[in-house]
Amino acid sequence: MFHFNLQQFLSDLIYILPAVVISLSVHEAAHAFVSYKMGDITQNSAGRMTLNPLKHLDPFGTICLLFFGFGWAKPVQVNPYFYRNKKEGMMWTALAGPFANFILAFLSIMGYCLILRFYPQGVLSSTIINYIFQMLVILAQMNIGLAVFNLIPIPPLDGSKILAGILSEENYFKLMRYENYFMYLVFFLLALGVLDGPLIHARGIIMEAFTSFWTMLLGL
Repeated sequence: MFHFNLQQFLSDLIYILPAVVISLSVHEAAHAFVSYKMGDITQNSAGRMTLNPLKHLDPFGTICLLFFGFGWAKPVQVNPYFYRNKKEGMMWTALAGPFANFILAFLSIMGYCLILRFYPQGVLSSTIINYIFQMLVILAQMNIGLAVFNLIPIPPLDGSKILAGILSEENYFKLMRYENYFMYLVFFLLALGVLDGPLIHARGIIMEAFTSFWTMLLGL
């Protein structure tokens, strides 16, 4: 079951809030950009190829990301009829969001490892350096969490659209008939905390792998 510490949450909010805004904006902008590159010309007029968070944030998904560490933004409305290959276009567009989050997490970990390597005393003595360090740690955790959560192959998450590139159209549309039920199931499982363990475990493995890479490269 999910346990929430309000005092800890409020003290971490100065780190969590910018991390949420950056993570969700990068995720959705990546969807829009790749959809555009795959031929979806509507993304120019849709206003989603931007890092402006006001274009991307979904109130409920943002709250879930703030409180649970796993959430979503307003989905980018793509038009697959512009794609040369609809299944391939949908798959790559869906994959773009989680992939962008993994890249951002990888760079965030590089950032705080560089601080540890070249300015280790600043983490303890400098307020600015300490803030940047803590924010990069949370940014990495949040981006990995967002990517892992969205890769679950359940509608309406990105993983279900990636699955569409693997399944036949007939089987995929059979699955999508139950999209609303799956969505409520995801909310229910989040509320119960059933997903906490597997998602946090997966996030930890990826976080450790990225950190190990940079600590070895930088000689930490």
